[in-house]
Amino acid sequence: MAFSRQRFRALIRKEFIQLLRDWRTLLSILLIPIVEMFLLAYAVNLTIDHIPMVVADLSQDDQSRALIHALVISGYFDVLQYVDSETEVIHAIDQGQARAGLVIPPGFATGVARGDAQALMMLDGSDSFTLQSGYGAALAIAQARSTELAMEKVSRSGITALGELPIFTSLRILYNPNMDGMVFMVPATAAMLLQVMTMGMTAMSVVREQEMGTLEQLLVTPARPMELILGKLVPNILVAAVDMVMVVLFGVYWFGVPFQGNPWLLGILSLLFIISGLGQGLLASSIAHTQREAGQMIAVLMMLANLLTGFIYPRTAAPLWVQLIGDLIPLTYFLRIIRGIFTKGIGVYFIWQDIAVLLLYSVVVMVLAAKSFKTRLD
Repeated sequence: MAFSRQRFRALIRKEFIQLLRDWRTLLSILLIPIVEMFLLAYAVNLTIDHIPMVVADLSQDDQSRALIHALVISGYFDVLQYVDSETEVIHAIDQGQARAGLVIPPGFATGVARGDAQALMMLDGSDSFTLQSGYGAALAIAQARSTELAMEKVSRSGITALGELPIFTSLRILYNPNMDGMVFMVPATAAMLLQVMTMGMTAMSVVREQEMGTLEQLLVTPARPMELILGKLVPNILVAAVDMVMVVLFGVYWFGVPFQGNPWLLGILSLLFIISGLGQGLLASSIAHTQREAGQMIAVLMMLANLLTGFIYPRTAAPLWVQLIGDLIPLTYFLRIIRGIFTKGIGVYFIWQDIAVLLLYSVVVMVLAAKSFKTRLD
């Protein structure tokens, strides 16, 4: 029997009627991405500053106070309290009261005058983000303070001009000059939410119909399996597209993240990504027998996507075999696409390889899902 547009339109109408009748589910589909975006954007802060610090200043002189002041005014450290020994500093970190500790030994000013002063900076290694941020900040502040003291010593020696430094490095931050973490998180959050919604909507809707027995009722109609598949996908594509537009608009107008690229290009490539996600959901629904099983499969896939695609953690630091597993997840390629368009404003020329892989992935997963779903229907 040939493909019938009349049957196809009837199936799409049936899906929309079901979706509109279950208004609670529709409302959750439309609002949950916005709520999750707010939670991720405000709760996940990759810029760690104002680290609580306990100080044991055993020298109590101008140089020790100047070092503490330099750490505080940097904005990376806040003095929580002063204690009398290194043991008390470690005890405060053990209790979780502080994430950093500074121990300045007696005679610190004398050591500065001789050029061999030492101070001990301790960081809580159980918190990797705090460790990395605190280590880099403490090292930079100590080096800046050392340079300042060296210049003061040279100035006191009577030398009025040193000339230019042998190396001068200027720093320019592209695309995110204010180092705003939202610029990193908002495009990635939009991509992740799109992945979750597309997979979840298709997998749950198909398995739910099977549990309710309505899928068997459709089989006695003249509708062909391919018409059933497309009838399931088209409404979900439209709902996912609405979700994508809402998330992007909130990112731009609420969080103030500038959109630098072509919105039409992002829309077309988002549609391609939506199709790949729907194919994954359809494939999961052909394997799962209950909504619980489908939910568990999607949870596992989402965990892998969170860890292996570069959503938060850079992939370059991972072992090769971990990167290869991440290459099997379409979110890996769409993250580079959406960050490139959203943040950098780049075009197809710079991301054509990711587009090609995503297109190939969408075709393959849709073919596999269609065959698996058709076999299950037959």
